[in-house]
Amino acid sequence: MTTAAEGLPRRAFTVKDVERMVEVGLIAEDERIELIGGEIVPMSPKGLWHEILKTELCVLWYRAAPDDLELIPATTFRLSKDTYLEPDVVVYRRTDGLKRLDGGTALLCVEIADTSLGYDLHRKPAIYASFGVAELWVIDAVRRVTHVHRDPKRGGYGSVTVHQLGDTLVPLLAPALTLRLDDLDLGDLDQPD
Repeated sequence: MTTAAEGLPRRAFTVKDVERMVEVGLIAEDERIELIGGEIVPMSPKGLWHEILKTELCVLWYRAAPDDLELIPATTFRLSKDTYLEPDVVVYRRTDGLKRLDGGTALLCVEIADTSLGYDLHRKPAIYASFGVAELWVIDAVRRVTHVHRDPKRGGYGSVTVHQLGDTLVPLLAPALTLRLDDLDLGDLDQPD
């Protein structure tokens, strides 16, 4: 990370610019980045707890999802021509399809954090809310606490509630995807290596 140009004007990139940089090899295909307001932001590596929780969550929700819902894990969620995020799960209506997926059509976005909790709880909600994402869940994979963000407003969400491991979580726009973190097969997640 560099701060050499701090305070100087910067060139803003578009999603197409970044896709082209990946295509020609300037950015590695597996490099974890997001594009926020035209600036490339490196992402923290995913930890084991993150991957176990995401896998189990997706297994549960794929089985529970009714025919009218789709969910996509670890997608490049294009919010505008100069912004995309990489949420762990996005839920949307099948009739909207991926081509129409944006902040207004996303029913729920989920961020799972074990190494990026500060960023996911403080900066990301403002970004999601600014694009009209109705509901954002930030799951702390280490403490197994879920921060539910609802009622998008300028600068963030009007409602943020914190839910513990045994609490039942019901997405407002996708109630079939009810979740209790207790119900996930997280194995020995409590035992760090």
